[in-house]
Amino acid sequence: MDEREYQQLADAALAKIEARLETADVDFEIVAGGILRIDLDDGSQIIVNKQSAAQEIWVAARSGGFHYRWNGGAWLDTRGGEELHAAIARLAPP
Repeated sequence: MDEREYQQLADAALAKIEARLETADVDFEIVAGGILRIDLDDGSQIIVNKQSAAQEIWVAARSGGFHYRWNGGAWLDTRGGEELHAAIARLAPP
């Protein structure tokens, strides 16, 4: 995939995460560089950001770091195969 397609897919994924967080009334903020910071009730944070060089979306949470790569239909964790939006729902429940 070329850079333009990666950016479009990654931006769409981040917009979907933001919409879900708004609907669930979960606190979040877009900080410098387009990084999405999710603030959880227990005081912890989840950081979601694009990694253009690797063409991945990275998620950092208390439970660890996760890399998601587009497989042609979804963003999947490069180690466990979990889908990005399912992971965010699990890590940041409403």
